[in-house]
Amino acid sequence: MDALDLLSGDAQTFVEKVWASRVHLHHTDPADLVGVLSLADVDHLLTATAIRTPAVRVARDGAVLPASAFTRGGSTIAGQPLTGLVDARKVLDLFEGGATVVLQGLHRYWPPLTRLVAELEVALGHPCQANAYLTPPGSQGFAVHSDSHDVFVFQTHGSKLWEVHPAPLEEQAEPREVLLEPGLSMYLPTGTPHAARAQDTVSLHVTIGINQLTWRTLVDRAVREAGQGLDLDGHLPAAHLTRPDVVAGGLAERLEGLAAALRSVDAGEVAAAQVDDFLQQRVSPLGGGLLDRAGLDAITGDTPLRRRPGRPCVLRPDGEQLHLLLGDRRVSVPIRIRAAVEQLRDATELVPDDLDLDPTSALVLCRRLVREGLLEVRR
Repeated sequence: MDALDLLSGDAQTFVEKVWASRVHLHHTDPADLVGVLSLADVDHLLTATAIRTPAVRVARDGAVLPASAFTRGGSTIAGQPLTGLVDARKVLDLFEGGATVVLQGLHRYWPPLTRLVAELEVALGHPCQANAYLTPPGSQGFAVHSDSHDVFVFQTHGSKLWEVHPAPLEEQAEPREVLLEPGLSMYLPTGTPHAARAQDTVSLHVTIGINQLTWRTLVDRAVREAGQGLDLDGHLPAAHLTRPDVVAGGLAERLEGLAAALRSVDAGEVAAAQVDDFLQQRVSPLGGGLLDRAGLDAITGDTPLRRRPGRPCVLRPDGEQLHLLLGDRRVSVPIRIRAAVEQLRDATELVPDDLDLDPTSALVLCRRLVREGLLEVRR
């Protein structure tokens, strides 16, 4: 089951329809989502690791507490001070007193969410992030608010009653109430006002934020490219406050030049540059990469391999070369082996001997793509 299926049901339905809705609910096997981040996992992170701010914040009665309320100092590694270390006892005391504990940026350090977020980014083409909210029984961490990005929410422990309001927030409109329990995920579009309160037990829920890229991103890129040869950084003329005609004339001249330059901008090149930037900013998962690299020479024609989950692979032909955009790196191979590369990109599992290449070339290609992180050895 891929990330979109896990959170929103049929992926195609989500992409085509759900972003136009106000609230979307999806039921799935509770074990699928609980396994992503359990209460025991949060206990481990808070009490048995050296987790530090800003990975943790604490809120009470709608206000975020200063880090000094739940951190400690005095620890060092190799003589270097460690700042912002979370004091587990302080956090537990605050939690017991009604505070909500927020784990921020979990996709950066919790492997199941690293993989989930990476898969979502590849499927959607938008930057994603993951936070978790641990709330004591009967408490509400934050008042009604809205987010500047789309949000998936799913409960992994206990239950939480959500108030989902119309957007924009109207005083007379009744909110929709949704009781989230393990196995139910909810989608909230950008700007949807909401608040949530834990019920009779400890509540733990995860939010996946989708930071949407918009058409403005591409238009701004195109305008920047078109404006490279224009005099846009020169100063406005002196005394322009009393000579609006001079300013208007100069502006009109530059707008005409910009319009002419925009007509010559290659939309395909702008779109390709946007793809490059997006992929290069992704931190691709490499779990097991050390073992894979250490065992490269042991890969044979019948070694089971698979595409590493969450690893992007965009193919870009360029004359006699085929470029593979893999996120944090670009790999180039001869265009003549494109069919074999597409096999590797699309297969959930295969062995080098499955490729439409001679055995030696197949091994060379597979070992290289294992080393680059696109493939992993299936153990």
